[in-house]
Amino acid sequence: MGAGDAGSRNAGIDALRGLAIVLVVFNHLGLRIPLEKTALADVLPTWLLNRLNWNGYEAVYVFFVISGFLIAGNALRRWGSLAAIDVRAFYTRRFARIVPCLLALLLVLSVLHQLGAQDYVFHRADQSLPRAILAALGLHLNWYEAQTGYLPGGWDVLWSLSIEEAFYLGFPLLCLLTRRRALLVPLLIALAASLPWARAALHGNEIWLEKAYLPGMAAIATGVLGALLVDAWPPPRRTVVLLGWLGAVGLGAVLLDGGALWHWLRDGYMLVLTLSSLCLLLCSRWRAERGEVRLLRGFGWLRAWGRMSYEIYLTHMFVVYAVVRGYRAWGGDPAQGWLWYLPALGLCWLLGAAVERWLSVPCERRLRVRLLGAASGDRMSVQPG
Repeated sequence: MGAGDAGSRNAGIDALRGLAIVLVVFNHLGLRIPLEKTALADVLPTWLLNRLNWNGYEAVYVFFVISGFLIAGNALRRWGSLAAIDVRAFYTRRFARIVPCLLALLLVLSVLHQLGAQDYVFHRADQSLPRAILAALGLHLNWYEAQTGYLPGGWDVLWSLSIEEAFYLGFPLLCLLTRRRALLVPLLIALAASLPWARAALHGNEIWLEKAYLPGMAAIATGVLGALLVDAWPPPRRTVVLLGWLGAVGLGAVLLDGGALWHWLRDGYMLVLTLSSLCLLLCSRWRAERGEVRLLRGFGWLRAWGRMSYEIYLTHMFVVYAVVRGYRAWGGDPAQGWLWYLPALGLCWLLGAAVERWLSVPCERRLRVRLLGAASGDRMSVQPG
């Protein structure tokens, strides 16, 4: 496939997104059916099973970096520079991509709460359905959870959307105010580099430490910087290869032994995560532009997960809860728990594909045509988290 082909252009990025969403699903399953307690522990090391289950939070930060990279890159291709961004068109595209699925999810979750469905009812005295809806639509569900405690799982996944969309509310205005990259880039660098210090300042409130605005926005800013770098610099091939290796080693170190990195770097390990993700994105995009992309056989399913990551992220808790209830009704044998991961992954993919085909894509196209007056090109990314 040539570099101009949209599928090959984003193949590596889709694979990275696919890995991230699989880790999120594994995390939410692992909270309820830990792999370390299954029969897999007889054949695989416990540390590996634990890492498969406990990298969901890190995966969301990978999504943040990807989101900044793709959305800024799309804006650069569409308008030539971030200073020329069309604010109305930018917001319209975000609205068309985000809102249909979000409203559908809130409707379903609200009905399930009203029906008293287990796993979907608010049990904390200071939480309520109207307030949760307001928090989700008002992009402060992360703050609401920090104040009142964790929401039911179907609502909880929306914390990352609050961070991402809050960033993109201000992003085009910042681009228009700064006008020049010489002003914009230092601001983005400062924000991206603030990640470890922002996290260090938040210790004391466990939920806010996980879900505060500034660390997430720092990861998004890292992706935006990557898109600007791609637009400004065609590197030599050796540099591209080196970035790929640095990204793979760094991301592997975080995902496979984040505890050791935490011991040495404390909150700085998150900076290793975001910079490693950025290196992989840069390598993937520059290789695609050189026509050097080779799609690895057997990984098409992972790229498909990446393309549908937003839809899968919003809906996967319905599958997780259903599968866990089936597991417990079947007897809840811990040794056989790993077997329930297989149908869970298949059902997550099917539900995400159905939402994409019947809701997400048609609604996005119709909204763009109606609000922008014409059909437009590529879909803007949304990270799950």
